[in-house]
Amino acid sequence: MTMRMAEFWMGIALLCGSLGLMWSIHSDGLSIEWIEGRGPGAGVWPFWLSAGMALTCLWTLVRWFRKATSESRDLTHYIDPDSIGLVATSFFSLTAMLILVGIVGSYVSIALFLGFYMRVVGKHSWKIVWSFVIGGPIFIYFLFEWQLSKYLPKGWPIFEEAFLWLDNYRWEYLM
Repeated sequence: MTMRMAEFWMGIALLCGSLGLMWSIHSDGLSIEWIEGRGPGAGVWPFWLSAGMALTCLWTLVRWFRKATSESRDLTHYIDPDSIGLVATSFFSLTAMLILVGIVGSYVSIALFLGFYMRVVGKHSWKIVWSFVIGGPIFIYFLFEWQLSKYLPKGWPIFEEAFLWLDNYRWEYLM
């Protein structure tokens, strides 16, 4: 695929996604209007952000047809053959991480992904890899669960129960 065709298909895909989001928000009954005495309805921001994205996609396609951008005139490979291995590695490791979120939870899957990606792709030293494998999930825990009170998926019940001791300690002794 050429850069020119990649720009075209990405514009089409994002336009379809934007229109799909707008339709979904509207068909789910979320209000996209101002509610008297309450303010904006629940669907205002998602709907209008999707509308803005759809307009930018249309503008991208107009510029593509006019060949107004360097990408719309570029006939070189979108992904050069030397980089296809990196793209495949990234795709499969992210897919594995997303599958693992449902099994072992967010924190373990993020740690495994960081460790694999930093060591195999980034070729970082073990010292740096382990600092991110341990520090990354701890930072994410404190940010989301402690500060924002947003609980991330913990996976199967056995893994969820393993986190209960940490939550119990936090609520009993630190709050």
